[in-house]
Amino acid sequence: MEQNDLQELMDRLERLIDRVEHLKRQNSQLLAQEKHWREERAQLIEKNEIARRKVESMISRLKALEQDS
Repeated sequence: MEQNDLQELMDRLERLIDRVEHLKRQNSQLLAQEKHWREERAQLIEKNEIARRKVESMISRLKALEQDS
């Protein structure tokens, strides 16, 4: 293998290593974002459930008041 070929191969390998490292960092960031969004989604689902229970409770009280009248 000629020196130029060897140097070209080493350069390509270095670029490939850089690309892999970049993709690893990007993947790590995406996984962190996904975790954050999942946590936020769980919180929103819980808030929605609390709001639903409150509304159902208000409806039940209104129906009870209506029946007492």
